[in-house]
Amino acid sequence: MRALDADPLPMDATPMPDADDPRQFPDPRAATVESARLHALAAQSQAAQGAEATGLDRRITEMLAELLSPGGGQRLADALASAPSAAIHRHLWRLLTQCERGSGGEDALGVTVFALPLVIVAGIEGEQAAQATLAGVLHDPAGLGQILRLHGALAGNQTLALANALVATHAIDIPQLPEIMSWRALPLATAMTRSLAPAPIVLQGGPESVHLRFLLGGAIAAANARLLDQSHMGAWGMPLAQALARQLAVPGVSLLALPRAPQTLLQAVREGRAAQREVGAQLFASNAIRKLRAAVGEPTAVISAHRAPDATGGGEIRLSLSSPFDPREAEGLRCPLYPLDRVGDVVAMLTELLRECRVTDVRVIPGVHGDRHPETGLPLLFKGDDVPAQAAALH
Repeated sequence: MRALDADPLPMDATPMPDADDPRQFPDPRAATVESARLHALAAQSQAAQGAEATGLDRRITEMLAELLSPGGGQRLADALASAPSAAIHRHLWRLLTQCERGSGGEDALGVTVFALPLVIVAGIEGEQAAQATLAGVLHDPAGLGQILRLHGALAGNQTLALANALVATHAIDIPQLPEIMSWRALPLATAMTRSLAPAPIVLQGGPESVHLRFLLGGAIAAANARLLDQSHMGAWGMPLAQALARQLAVPGVSLLALPRAPQTLLQAVREGRAAQREVGAQLFASNAIRKLRAAVGEPTAVISAHRAPDATGGGEIRLSLSSPFDPREAEGLRCPLYPLDRVGDVVAMLTELLRECRVTDVRVIPGVHGDRHPETGLPLLFKGDDVPAQAAALH
């Protein structure tokens, strides 16, 4: 990725501007009648207060719970995918998470289905091969379950079981949610064995890459048990990461498995995507900053929002690292924005990462910018000497 050239500008410190949202949400007129009704109720709830808002949310929850029944997955996904704004999408998602937690019924015992997000950093060592594959199949899921039990990962629950396949995001995302929730009425091991296909990770020669997979499990507990309230990695984290790395190991491949806490499926997808983006940014920044410091000295970082037709939601945040002493090149990273994201949170994650890397010249450009350089056709990145006068310089 190459950057633009421009005359240098002064770097007076100013407050960080509000982050602009480059995403393009669907036209409300394109939504189905059912989806449009949910969107309208969500908008009314956001504008209401007290008992009125509670009543509107109850109506939304009833509609979402109906879509969580078998066969409703695609209608459920369409309702959220066609949301006309991030605020409405987040409102529906929050109520859907409540439905997911409560969809096990009022029986004395039930199965809590959960997922552990796994960020996997892997690369081919040396030049031994041009390609390698991680099969994504675990030969000892019971051993991993024992680690979780030993350290009380699910509020001390001892009846948990794990699947033997690492699955991709689409296998547990909203379209699949009704089917997976129906497993609560089935013998869990049978349902997982029948329904989950592993998602292999194919590695190419070159730098390490960052991948997202999920490990599914279930635990038998009282219907109202709160097994998934722990949001941070506990004492189980390190031994589980080491055991995962051993079970996924392939000769000639370096591998680091970074598990997150067990979550409901919706929350696992959200946290997994954020974790993958953050680890990817860390890997990019460490490599690019080390390279620039070795070659030309301290880098300048520029963060900007861009419209991009190939990005999720049509927009993304970009980070470039460059030096005025090397006007030809810049290192660039494209950070995806998902519907639940707040743009300011992603910008804050990048600025905090750069602070930890001791980058002192960090600039945030306000506004939304194009995808490609108009002359070269390459992805548009700004260098420190291109930054418009209204950009914020953070020191």
